Amino acid sequence: MARNQDDPSSGALSDVRERLTRTAELLRGSTVPNERYRPSDHGRLVDEMEFDDRVVDRYWLNPPFAYAAVTYDDRTDEHLYRVVEPELDRFETDLLEALYDDVRTPLVYGTDETEEDPETVLGRELRSRLEKYGVDADVAGFHRLYYYLHRRFRGFGRIDPLMHDPDIEDISCDGYDYPLYAYHDDYQDIKTNVVFGREELDDYIVRMAQQAGRHISVGNPIVETTLEDGSRAELALGEEVTPHGSAFTIRKYSEEPFTPIDLLEFGTYSLEQMAYLWMAIEHNRNIIFAGGTASGKTTSMNAISMFIPPGSKLITIEDTRELSLNHDNWLSCVTRERLNEGSSVSMYDLLRSSLRHRPEYIIVGEVRGAEAITLFQAMNTGHTTLSTMHADSVQTVINRLENEPINVPRPMVQSLDVLCVQTLARFGGERVRRADAVAEIEGIDGRTGELDYTNAYEWLSADDSFREGNQNILDEIREERGWAQSELLREMQRRRRFLKHLWDEGVDRHREFTAMVNRYYARPDEVMDRIEEFEGQEAMRLGPDD
Repeated sequence: MARNQDDPSSGALSDVRERLTRTAELLRGSTVPNERYRPSDHGRLVDEMEFDDRVVDRYWLNPPFAYAAVTYDDRTDEHLYRVVEPELDRFETDLLEALYDDVRTPLVYGTDETEEDPETVLGRELRSRLEKYGVDADVAGFHRLYYYLHRRFRGFGRIDPLMHDPDIEDISCDGYDYPLYAYHDDYQDIKTNVVFGREELDDYIVRMAQQAGRHISVGNPIVETTLEDGSRAELALGEEVTPHGSAFTIRKYSEEPFTPIDLLEFGTYSLEQMAYLWMAIEHNRNIIFAGGTASGKTTSMNAISMFIPPGSKLITIEDTRELSLNHDNWLSCVTRERLNEGSSVSMYDLLRSSLRHRPEYIIVGEVRGAEAITLFQAMNTGHTTLSTMHADSVQTVINRLENEPINVPRPMVQSLDVLCVQTLARFGGERVRRADAVAEIEGIDGRTGELDYTNAYEWLSADDSFREGNQNILDEIREERGWAQSELLREMQRRRRFLKHLWDEGVDRHREFTAMVNRYYARPDEVMDRIEEFEGQEAMRLGPDD
């Protein structure tokens, strides 16, 4: 077969194969060990690196292959996040390039042994190719090569170690030869040592889009999509819309979603606010979570949704799937974009369709257009709705709802009951997420014609506390239930105590938390009796001095 003269990489790979073939003729009979890697017997796969800067943190990302070292430069007062992976020599690097091409077909198209998982196929193909080339690899060498092949075909390529770090929320690439930045729970925005060159980044962007079933090109250079693991990705190709070159931002998906207990632990909401929102959700109040980018509004909406009573018909509607609920009667809907064939399905289409499913609760990922009218119509016809918006204050939410491009008529906005505005702020030298205001929409002022609202809770940034205001919705719920004021206060106290118990006991896994809430719905007196009994036993065990 003639070599492609226009593709220099084609010639390079051919040269590598020719060299490997000649090597194989001299090393006939070489074998590759088929045994599990053990550090004590086979040595480390990745060296413990030394750095000029002071190392302040070091931890595994994907043991035993990759770890992170966070260093601090005292001169620039800057942290740097360094990914450390196995080092390959020149021969192994050339060999890896040939292996990328050789193992692609069996991995992509599978084998006759359909029961095998891709990892097994990858290991077998790698061993077969090494034996074919006559490469006498040891166990550590085999696993170093396996790591990079797995990273390429089953992982996320160059950013795979970052995707393994549970402390990283966002990963962003701003262009060719720019270091990637990550948003880290402990170090906030931190520069990494991961960099993409021009061709590598363009190829990576195209491959990410293709793997997600989307098309990206110079003619269609911007794509929003969901990656295979559920992470949300915004992709830009080339220099036309991003002058520094191809770019991407990935909002990582968490398999274990945050619960109300996590929001309490973070200080985003107080116990009083959480009990208030629980009452509002149970009694079919419509809620919007607003805030700026990275303020945690979607996270909070997902967490508060765990208070939805069991058995209720629930429908979620999103552009990219982010919500994760442990709810039996849940229909999840995601929009679809089609460029060439078929028809697109918008959030507006899904929302209209959802009303025919007779849901009790509708959760919309974000309202920003025509779907808002249908959402507020659903509120007016007895459907309880939750959604998010980009806005930094209560008044900004109202203005956005009433004006272009949303245009919800003012009388319809009255259907909204509670508005939670979140902010990403600084307190005590750290960035924190707080519920800046929890407001109640009261209706249209007969004198001014403006929409009235009052703050049920307000965050005081001076001392990081929450101030209570009027909570008219609780009075409405009291009247609906036929409770006396003392009964309302007793129920709110019970729920605060219930949540405090789960908080103290660390019940922050979403399945466990939802199970406990469902148990409270079914047998509240029994649950509270057990909590009281447990607390009594703990008090006796610890004694008065504790």
